[in-house]
Amino acid sequence: MVTAAMNWAVVSGLAVVGAAAAGATGVLPAGLSGLAGLSVWPGAEVDIPTISVTPYQAIGIPFALVGAVFLAVGTQLQSRGVGKVEAASSAFGLRQLPKLLRRPSWIIGTVMLGLAVVFQLVALGFAPLIVVQPLGAIALVITALLNARLTHTRIDKAQIHAMIFCVVGIGLFVIVAALYAVEQPIEQPQLIIILVMLGIVIVGLVAAYAFLRHKLNTVFFVVAAGVLYGFVVTLAKVVINRVITQNFEGLTVVGIVALAAAGILGGFFVQKAHQTGQPELVVAGLTVIDPIVAVGIGIVVLGEASNAPWYALVAFVVAGAMAVYGVWKLATRPVPAPSVGPAASSGSSASSASTSSAD
Repeated sequence: MVTAAMNWAVVSGLAVVGAAAAGATGVLPAGLSGLAGLSVWPGAEVDIPTISVTPYQAIGIPFALVGAVFLAVGTQLQSRGVGKVEAASSAFGLRQLPKLLRRPSWIIGTVMLGLAVVFQLVALGFAPLIVVQPLGAIALVITALLNARLTHTRIDKAQIHAMIFCVVGIGLFVIVAALYAVEQPIEQPQLIIILVMLGIVIVGLVAAYAFLRHKLNTVFFVVAAGVLYGFVVTLAKVVINRVITQNFEGLTVVGIVALAAAGILGGFFVQKAHQTGQPELVVAGLTVIDPIVAVGIGIVVLGEASNAPWYALVAFVVAGAMAVYGVWKLATRPVPAPSVGPAASSGSSASSASTSSAD
């Protein structure tokens, strides 16, 4: 019996090696083809998911990560610029835009956010949306560290727990997506569905802001910006896909116009969120709500998870719920007061003196 068990262990090990090699090369090594259906226990079959992302598509991953760094730093700089303008005018709106344009920190932050968009578009040109878009969650950690450094505050346990939920949830999402994501040509009916959905969202958000602007809080602005940017990323992916497949026509132009409109409105909501919330909360909305919306559209409308089994879809839902819970915890946690010790006070004074003219 021990010998039989050892034989099954050896055979199963060879089967696993063969399955891995087949996943990498598409060809099962000679001598292992008869083992493909064997496993550790007689009568069971090996069902080992292989990574569906090709080496070419994987090129998009480092681009997405670099874009996340630009997103984190750019958001922090924009937040500083908005804070300076708000402090000087006791309000923030479109009338304050000329004042923002005179703030180097806001301008540099905007340029860096532009670079983040460029890197994200390059990443989408290589890989499926549901693989690269969630990687921006790393910006949440970078922003939290930057904000703690610049405001002389400590990252408390509540903030750490919230970020863990965000990053783990998004990380699980990316892992499952890498196993089952597929890239497919995007047809005209799919683009029409996305444009109709975006139109409904824009009308709803504009109406809410027009009639309830005095009752809206940071969570609304963060979620609104995240949803809009989710559509921006999706439409960018659609346009890139249709250009690559040589399917560029009038409806694609409409998609580009809708992309620009959603981007402008989303940018306005981001600035309003900076006015009332912490930078890490703004980044959480852009790196968690944005990918959840974009990935949801990618799964339901674009069919990028059409090969995923039921348990992968369950994993998507669980991962998304974890990330959303993390964002909610960030939104509702008490904001720690800046350190007031001698070292912090002198450091704060020196920092203010050195940056007042630059910001």
